[in-house]
Amino acid sequence: MSLAKKLLPLILAATCLSPAMARANDGEIAAGVAGGLIGGMLLGGALAQRPPYAPAPVYVEPPEEEVYQRRCYWTYGAPYWDDEEEEWRRPRRRVCD
Repeated sequence: MSLAKKLLPLILAATCLSPAMARANDGEIAAGVAGGLIGGMLLGGALAQRPPYAPAPVYVEPPEEEVYQRRCYWTYGAPYWDDEEEEWRRPRRRVCD
């Protein structure tokens, strides 16, 4: 950790705890609030961690075994009458290209 990051909280705490009197003359509160917000944004932007950069996406071809595999799927076959159960049946069957 750098020396500036170690001393920064101590400097901020000393500034906040100083016994100076606060006075609001001619809109100085608005200037103080605006200055504090801008200073906080600058300080927060300087101390924020940067997001890591991801490598570019790469296309990888699948191995030959996967390219030339047969494609199969399940479907319903032709309906038939089942005399034992006395109802129509549609069996499932596997179809491969």
